[in-house]
Amino acid sequence: MPILVNNQLLEDQWIRDETDHLRDRLRADLPDLDDLTFGIRLRELARENVIGRMLLRQAAGGVSLEDALHAVTAHVPPPTKQEVSEYYRKFPKSLQAPEMVRAAHIIKNVDETVSEEAAHAAILAVEARLKAGAGFAQTADADSDCPGKGGDLGFFARGDMVPEFEQVVFALKPGEVSPVFRSPFGFHIAKVLERRAAGLRPLNEVRDEIEQVIWLRRKQMLVQDLVEKLRARADIRKA
Repeated sequence: MPILVNNQLLEDQWIRDETDHLRDRLRADLPDLDDLTFGIRLRELARENVIGRMLLRQAAGGVSLEDALHAVTAHVPPPTKQEVSEYYRKFPKSLQAPEMVRAAHIIKNVDETVSEEAAHAAILAVEARLKAGAGFAQTADADSDCPGKGGDLGFFARGDMVPEFEQVVFALKPGEVSPVFRSPFGFHIAKVLERRAAGLRPLNEVRDEIEQVIWLRRKQMLVQDLVEKLRARADIRKA
């Protein structure tokens, strides 16, 4: 049934659309709730969300929701260094990283223009130059089919690369160079540059992430407080 919010019509279709938008996320949060209770909870949340957005637009003079939210949160200050450090101490579980490797590689692709035999011969020639003392980074930039940055792929965790590549690289020690190996893309030679054990990421690495989390939460709380105040004064009834 349609609802009037301060004499402005809120269509029931808007609530149905919000229900569809929220369903999967809410079910993930409430996996054990029976279907009847879940359906009631879902529709209540959808209705409250839509009413809240309408109240914000009304308060901001009928502008778009994005502009209304910007107007409400424009002056929210970013977190201080002390707040970031405190968050880092209180919530270390949310800042964990898996075991990671930083590796570089040289590749000779196998595709419709390059045969298996040709690519294999080319990578063996590269391997010979490396064994003769050529620098890995310089050779990667000069001879790899994916040149640039000395072949450096940066840090990555298990599951980020194809299994054939990870199986070789995660078995290497820092500074160690692999023999030639095959992946779905072609023939590789890899070198591990650094390894990082699983554990808490350094503060300087996650500072921006923490600042964003704190800032967004602060904005959300401000918006929630404003919606509650607007709702307390609003005339909300069935049309």
